[in-house]
Amino acid sequence: MPHSIETYKLITGKDDSEFCRRITEKLSEGYELYGYPTMTFNGEHVVVGQAVIKRPARLV
Repeated sequence: MPHSIETYKLITGKDDSEFCRRITEKLSEGYELYGYPTMTFNGEHVVVGQAVIKRPARLV
């Protein structure tokens, strides 16, 4: 079975440096930010989410 690349991911987590590192890692893998980030408060801390997409390679 061929290896498939996910083209859409929703990254969520506590609003901290670890979340930022995870987003930065996806960007370095060729993903792009998709849409606006979202934020909510769960009674303890701020939880954020950001969608990223990876476009398929174009053949020229």
